[in-house]
Amino acid sequence: MGLKKKSDELTARECRALCGICPAGCGVVVTYDDRGRIANVRSDESAELGVICKLGEHSAEIVYSKDRVLYPLRRNGEKGTYDFERISWDDAYDIIVNKLSEIKAKYGPEATSIYTGSGSFELSLCDVYQPEGVAVSSASSVLFPFGSPNTMGVGALCYVAFAMIAPHVTMGGMQINMFSDFENSDLIVVWGTNPATDCPPINLKKIMDAHKKGAKIVVIDPRRTKTVALTDAEWIPIRPGTDGALALGMCNVLIEEGLYGESFVRDWTRGFEEFARYVLDHFRPEVVEQITGVPAVAIVALARRIASAKGAAPAMYSGLEYNGNGVQAIRAIFVLWALAGQLDVPGGRCFTMRQNHFPLNRSGHIANPDMRKALGRDKFPIYSAYRGESHAIVLPDSVLKGKPYKIRSLIILGGSIITSWPQPAIWRKTLNALDFFVCIDRHLTADAAYADIVLPATTMYEIESYMTYGSIFRIRERVIEPIGEARNDSFILAELADRLGYGHLYPQNEEELLRHVLKGSGFTLDDVHKAGGTVQSQTVKMQYKKWEKGLLRPDGKPGFDTPSGKFEIASTILEEHGYDPLPVYTESQESPLSQPEMAKKFPLVFNSGARVTTDFHAQHHGIASLLKERPEPTVTINVSDARARGIKNGDLVHIKTSRGQITLRAIVTDSIVKGAVEANMGGGCHVGPKAWQEGNINELTDLQQYDPISGFPVYKALLCDVHKKRKK
Repeated sequence: MGLKKKSDELTARECRALCGICPAGCGVVVTYDDRGRIANVRSDESAELGVICKLGEHSAEIVYSKDRVLYPLRRNGEKGTYDFERISWDDAYDIIVNKLSEIKAKYGPEATSIYTGSGSFELSLCDVYQPEGVAVSSASSVLFPFGSPNTMGVGALCYVAFAMIAPHVTMGGMQINMFSDFENSDLIVVWGTNPATDCPPINLKKIMDAHKKGAKIVVIDPRRTKTVALTDAEWIPIRPGTDGALALGMCNVLIEEGLYGESFVRDWTRGFEEFARYVLDHFRPEVVEQITGVPAVAIVALARRIASAKGAAPAMYSGLEYNGNGVQAIRAIFVLWALAGQLDVPGGRCFTMRQNHFPLNRSGHIANPDMRKALGRDKFPIYSAYRGESHAIVLPDSVLKGKPYKIRSLIILGGSIITSWPQPAIWRKTLNALDFFVCIDRHLTADAAYADIVLPATTMYEIESYMTYGSIFRIRERVIEPIGEARNDSFILAELADRLGYGHLYPQNEEELLRHVLKGSGFTLDDVHKAGGTVQSQTVKMQYKKWEKGLLRPDGKPGFDTPSGKFEIASTILEEHGYDPLPVYTESQESPLSQPEMAKKFPLVFNSGARVTTDFHAQHHGIASLLKERPEPTVTINVSDARARGIKNGDLVHIKTSRGQITLRAIVTDSIVKGAVEANMGGGCHVGPKAWQEGNINELTDLQQYDPISGFPVYKALLCDVHKKRKK
């Protein structure tokens, strides 16, 4: 069926569109200037996602930034110098194809690789290029037909632990087919995320709406975030990295007081008896208080509130992923929700009705040609199994040491490894050591300094593609023509495939792309155009406790889509790979409790990565209007910790770990737990003020600390200290 949009009147210089700054698909109204350029962007409240973030509001400045890469570039000078000359697209492709073919002939196809970053999240790139047999991925298959198993990307440090591994090994679901039913909740627990800085702030709007209807909000976080103020929430401060212990402490309360669903445990769980012994022996609330800093009385009270709520919904994300116990901590929270009777009930954490997703065509995906050779598979087998790709954390060992073999060429699409991964120095050395290196992006990144070829990519305002919202399919219409000679990332890869001899495997233009993804959906491209660009597939009524009704398993039998058919407190998959099957808590490798001697020198708990509204990872630090609000990276420190160090709000300070030191601007506040700091990420970029270019927080982290299941680096729960910078 077609969907009718609200007929708000637009002027001759306005059009409805989808925001082109990030791939979320927020509806906007674009206003053009006299030259047909984007002049202003505002929210289109009649759209499927009628919200806009600060970055979207500054679309024009971002799209027309002086830092845009407008033409293909070839390195002219030494690596690391940004000395480039303009060349043609044909020349660029000739160089790339010749170099890849030469490397393949001399060293085998596995010596070539591609890395995709957060700039590769545009939906068609994910849908068309993801490896065969993978539920969701932004990794690119473009070198699979070439023979290389080495696609890798940002999934190795974000999303996969929380959204794929933890839920699937526990209950057979993933983030793409689950949701928190905030609308019907009377208790919402925000844990490991700050919806106020989401891009876009969709969950914040839902939580605020629920609060207006009477829902109570609890925020578990080392910081009193803006979400606390906006939702009048109760703030429960916690020592960073101890979320798993808190979840297990609340499970202890449920079991000790009999507040769990006995029939659910008896009929639908695996491993409850072992789990009960574990938490009753080790995670009494008084013990958990000593670990987390959360008072025992608060632990007991919150556990009871979750169990007694008519509907309790969690809001969670990447804040839980970035310590050495990430996957198991997330699993512990899922177990807590299931035991409390808040799984797949109105107002709880729910499974979607699978029929209510628009049926995009998933045929034509290409399998990894040899997963046995994929880098990191031996070290992180579960990650590789869920993603069909290599794990990027091992790339330096491959390039610099030839372990297990040497990667000699790399394409980075929409990524910035130097500003994203721990130990920037090792990544500079890695990129410098490549025989051949290509960057595809909208701006020159820190990585691009080492590139042989840079290819200019469009923003999403400059392309035609599509979005889906549950059962709704909407064409993403082109708002402006590409700037300079920039091209759509998807078709940059498609033409590369064509020039390598297998272009027929990928759509080569917009029409082919749209016809491809609509194939088998019941709609043709003509149908969508006749309906005004938006159609909706048939939906079914929401049902709950789907495991009882055979709605979760492909075979239609009752149960969960897990090896045992049950909610696996003790995970079969983890056990088969040699990990502890229970959601155990492990103290951080580097913490005040595990390293008391080290803590004498570095007494504060280090955190980084909390999102802000003025950038997206390492992007947009050259945008003047955004810099007015955040001109330099900062570190947030508690008032008492600052006072003890003679630090005042606004002082320049050195933040130091055992790995290094950088200089940031101090924010002194009581809105962070005593004994911890939070430092901005995203510094180290090529553009923007000196403070941002030099303030790479990853100088303070390393590649030796990671979650053993996901391989995610540890960006939180390390040890540090902060000192006031002395005036010269």
